[in-house]
Amino acid sequence: MRASSSSFADGVIAQLLATGFGLVSMSSMTAGWILSGASSQWKHAKPGKVFDTLLHGNYANPVIVVDEIDKAGGESHYDPLGALYSLLEHDTASQFVDEFVEIPVNASGVVWIATANDGTQIPDPIMNRVNVYSIEAPDQDGARRIAQSIYDDIRTSHDWGKSFPEIPAPAVLGRLSELGPREMRRAIMNGFGNAKLDGRNDVQIGDIAENHAQKKQRIGF
Repeated sequence: MRASSSSFADGVIAQLLATGFGLVSMSSMTAGWILSGASSQWKHAKPGKVFDTLLHGNYANPVIVVDEIDKAGGESHYDPLGALYSLLEHDTASQFVDEFVEIPVNASGVVWIATANDGTQIPDPIMNRVNVYSIEAPDQDGARRIAQSIYDDIRTSHDWGKSFPEIPAPAVLGRLSELGPREMRRAIMNGFGNAKLDGRNDVQIGDIAENHAQKKQRIGF
């Protein structure tokens, strides 16, 4: 478990381990069936993320990330974390039963990574099943390397990215280093778009600057 959330870094870990990757965002999840599936008796029911990742992947030990586990919500009867009590135990995970499929599958090889900003919001039974690592915010050099990595990931993932330089201007990296990873990715994507709209193949600092004029105004009656 890590103190800061970054699905990008977790995807890199899956690549380094040469295995599959699955992501579950707890900030928008209100029921445990997202992980363990919903009974086929329910309308629109389907298998959960664990079974789906194992079924459609090529490996029995995929990395599954539970992003922002401290933000799990929902009624206690539909505990979003309920499935993790058995999935994080090797013996019970080897006989995991998805409620939709209703047959046991071996999920004991899954590599679990959870991210959180506030460990006090995580139930003790979950904390007792994981190793906890607190990661401090990166220094400026570390933040610049993260920005460069995200920039490179976006640039190489699109054909249009080939026209952009491999390394952005130092001023651009400096500005990006002041942002968090999520804000970096959004700013870089906006930067690429703004540069293209301006007919350029390089991202300038003005391309990633926040446009406060576009903030929505509150409407009153």
